[in-house]
Amino acid sequence: MESYRIQPCAALELGCGTGNNAFWLADRGFEVKAVDLSSLAVEAARKKASLLKISVEFMVADVLSDALPEGPFGFAFDRGCLHSIDTPGNRRKFAEAVWRGLADGGIWLSLIGSTDGPKRESGPPRWSMGDIAAAVESRFEILELTTTHFDSNLPEPARAWVCVMRKRA
Repeated sequence: MESYRIQPCAALELGCGTGNNAFWLADRGFEVKAVDLSSLAVEAARKKASLLKISVEFMVADVLSDALPEGPFGFAFDRGCLHSIDTPGNRRKFAEAVWRGLADGGIWLSLIGSTDGPKRESGPPRWSMGDIAAAVESRFEILELTTTHFDSNLPEPARAWVCVMRKRA
């Protein structure tokens, strides 16, 4: 992942929750706009931003049906937002929305639940490499796809993919 070190730029976080990743990016010089479906999460993120005195623009939006913040963005990030989309058509629609928001050559980093590892009753959705390619490859060049696990206090955390993609022209 070090080979894809992104210089601070306009960044879009999808599925921002209460803002922790958006704050991390902003602390490193990114101009962050962040969206989440949950108005409660966005309100909590705004309150945290005010307390921390960190400048991030938060917005309630459904990536599949609402307009996203105005770009273009040099970088997009999602930690488990893409993998929560349940149909192939909506997965492609999600990728299309990210593609439209990115500048030419923009980078998208997505953390996606993996089919690797033992069966489990709960946790993130499980995607294969083929699922990822089917969802994004028409609009993005997959630069790197590596396996890891989600941070967790569990003795055996859920496996994950780290997918680095570049917007196709």
